[in-house]
Amino acid sequence: MKEERILNEKIKLLEKELATLTEKIEKMGALLKETGNLKRQIDGIKLFLVRMHPEFKSQFPEIMKKIFKK
Repeated sequence: MKEERILNEKIKLLEKELATLTEKIEKMGALLKETGNLKRQIDGIKLFLVRMHPEFKSQFPEIMKKIFKK
């Protein structure tokens, strides 16, 4: 009897942990999708800037170095 109760409690805890992990994975998936959308938007902006300002293509790597140097 006592072992059965302990086993049931452990199963309930595992079910709660599994539900928590599933929830976190779903949130991470949504964030990953949003990150992908932002990346595509940034690529579109870069393409627009290169078309409007051709010098941007050569200046962009220098700009990024300055940003990530800080």
